[in-house]
Amino acid sequence: MRLYSIVIILLSLVSTTICTPLTEQRPLQASQDGTSNGSNLSIKLFAELEEFSRIVDISYCVGMTGISKPFRCSSRCDDFPEFELVDTFNTGPLMSDSCGYIALDHSTKHQGKGRIIVAFRGTYSIANTIVDLSTVPQEYLPYPDDPENQTTVADKPKAKCNNCTVHTGFWNSWQNTRAFILPHIEAARSNHPNYQLHLVGHSLGGAVAALAGLEFETLGFNPTITTFGEPRVGNSGLRDWIDLTFSLPSEHNTKGGHELKAGRYRRITHIDDPVPLLPLQEWGYRSHAGEVYISKPSLQPALPDVHLCFGDEDVDCLAGAEAGESWFNVVADIREVLAEGSGVVTMPGSVGDAEMLRKRWGLPIPARYKIWQLFFAHRDYFWRLGLCVPGGDPLDWGRNRYDFGDDEDKPPKLEL
Repeated sequence: MRLYSIVIILLSLVSTTICTPLTEQRPLQASQDGTSNGSNLSIKLFAELEEFSRIVDISYCVGMTGISKPFRCSSRCDDFPEFELVDTFNTGPLMSDSCGYIALDHSTKHQGKGRIIVAFRGTYSIANTIVDLSTVPQEYLPYPDDPENQTTVADKPKAKCNNCTVHTGFWNSWQNTRAFILPHIEAARSNHPNYQLHLVGHSLGGAVAALAGLEFETLGFNPTITTFGEPRVGNSGLRDWIDLTFSLPSEHNTKGGHELKAGRYRRITHIDDPVPLLPLQEWGYRSHAGEVYISKPSLQPALPDVHLCFGDEDVDCLAGAEAGESWFNVVADIREVLAEGSGVVTMPGSVGDAEMLRKRWGLPIPARYKIWQLFFAHRDYFWRLGLCVPGGDPLDWGRNRYDFGDDEDKPPKLEL
């Protein structure tokens, strides 16, 4: 039955590929400051974020066809010939589930240094993720808690986060993973002391990357964190702690200042993705700063479609997007269906319009909402993430590569 469902989804995605026209894109020349008209983002940062979207996409091979040494998989591993797999991890199902991989990047194109990569996978069930985050309140836990410390890191500094609470599921997921990851990171730093630590996560994996980043920062590893579609992790106290820890520009953090800049924490959001707006503010959850906002609903975004945001909930970014309101209407409908015992909400087996979903789910969804597009939006970060097949999701097979140029003496171009 599971194999049948996977085949149906694959066929639907292939049909989307066939029916979706590709828009011609022209190269974008960089200006003197490395940005392009319509964007406050440098081409260099754009290129880095696009690369991390492919790096985290590979994590979806964990639990499916797998990743093998030196760095082979059924997805985008060939894009990274300088990567060396350290290990993969998979802690178990449900909300405490944490999957991903650890790799070494031996190339020196990033500030002349190699990288230690930890990639956290999201969930395969986007629909159930939205339902879980929207309808199932989670108990808060104090942060940082005092779990049994299994790591060998010596003299762990004591950090104090006042009045901080964290989502139970995300916290448990990191706690179940940390004892496995930390020794690998210690060994990698010992063997490659100049390598930079990078954490990347998509969806629920983004929340785990956030908590991992806080701990690695406390341990002195100075990580860079990049998340795609990260949900809200905790309350306002934890939000302020993240802003302070990574010096993120925010109205709640004087240390971060008021200059719009990209720091060591990049939280990428998408105009139609509801997950970064969940769990609800009514339950005490808050978004932290560091947002990089993709304003284009469809793939592929170009440089003018990606923007740096200021503070925790910039109204010019996702917090002010109309898509958020439409999603909460849908969430209310799903709650009603679940209350009536109609069963588990699953991903549509085929692509269709609102009428198809009304018949399938029995939901009073307004016809103007293309609900299937919103579901896919949680996966649409530069590429469509979440499927471990050669070349990534079939929707991406007909798409051109981003071309950032190879000549360091010339301004980089961005070509799709």
